[in-house]
Amino acid sequence: MSDPILHIKDSYYFEVPARLAPSHRESIADFPKVWIRLDPDFQLWEAKLVFKQLAEQNNGTPSEEDFLHDWEHWQHEPGNHGKPVRRYLQVLAAEKNDEGQLVNPWAESWPEAQKLVSVQEYRETAKPWSPDKIEAYNKVLSGKIIIPQPFGELRNLYQKDSGFCISRFMVLEFFIALLMLVVFTWFAGRLKRNVVPKGRFTHMIDAFVCYLRDQVIRPGIGHGADKFVPVLLTMFFFVLGCNLLGMIPWLGAPTASFSVTLSLAFATLVIGIGAGALKFGPVGVWLNLVPHMDLPLLIGIPIKCMLFVIELMGLFIKHAVLGVRLLANMVAGHLVLLGIVALGVDMSGWSLVVALPVIVGAAVLFSCLELFVAFLQAYIFTFLSSLFIGASTHHH
Repeated sequence: MSDPILHIKDSYYFEVPARLAPSHRESIADFPKVWIRLDPDFQLWEAKLVFKQLAEQNNGTPSEEDFLHDWEHWQHEPGNHGKPVRRYLQVLAAEKNDEGQLVNPWAESWPEAQKLVSVQEYRETAKPWSPDKIEAYNKVLSGKIIIPQPFGELRNLYQKDSGFCISRFMVLEFFIALLMLVVFTWFAGRLKRNVVPKGRFTHMIDAFVCYLRDQVIRPGIGHGADKFVPVLLTMFFFVLGCNLLGMIPWLGAPTASFSVTLSLAFATLVIGIGAGALKFGPVGVWLNLVPHMDLPLLIGIPIKCMLFVIELMGLFIKHAVLGVRLLANMVAGHLVLLGIVALGVDMSGWSLVVALPVIVGAAVLFSCLELFVAFLQAYIFTFLSSLFIGASTHHH
């Protein structure tokens, strides 16, 4: 799911064709901090510096040669490739024997030793990188627009190390939120100035809003639905905007990430439970999960208890499925498109000439289908959210 063409996996950079953003860095000073931290020479320099500080502060440390050998051996284990020495020291500091005692107590003070590591100091004191290394790094970084991180540090281009880091999907989501703010502020101003909406774009927005309010939200929630109209309209247009971004090359759809879709589903859950708690009380909202049944006390108690457990599990499962459904539908379309386009990768000559019109035609048709799915999934998410909120705010 981290295919570089689909951009399904979130990252801390935008990728465009290399010719649009070539990398012409000439020295260590020109490379971003996150890239320097991934360099083997920097990691070795970091390991020596941290170990030297640990050896000065603690007794019982191994020799530097043994320490570096064990760390490099640990890096070759599955899942540890390229991990810096601080990750290795975290593992050592947590190791305990059968009696619950620390095996490597000297490693506990690694955070204080780690504070001595400075990328700027390495830039100033390290041996200059060879032209071949710089050329190889420039080739890899060409086309990658790394997002600045003023509030955090990156471990690599896909994982944060500390603080608050801004990812590509966050930027796209902020863009959609800002666009919605501008459009709907303008739309509200137009409605205030005119009794009847005027203009094609105004009519289009008005058609969406009225249809969702009258045909989706009100029927789905029932009595008292109007107070939920603003938040559900916001969800619809936010999901739609994120879906449509997936149709633009080199951007990707934020709704193809679990963190986005599950957060939206969790918002629906909180809104439903919160509104139900305001209406039925903090306890009544949970008791409302069980439908009303006139049963004898001896039979009613065990049956209602079992139903409560089943309904409670169903409440959380259906909201989780709400998020998974949105992600799965967005990812599936991208995978189908990738499969179609990939048909011509290994072809050449007359076979490519014959297959090319079929591939292009199929890609266009599935792109149109993806465009339809973008609208459909936003509609389905809003419709199901309305049903779930309605179920939480009305007696069964």
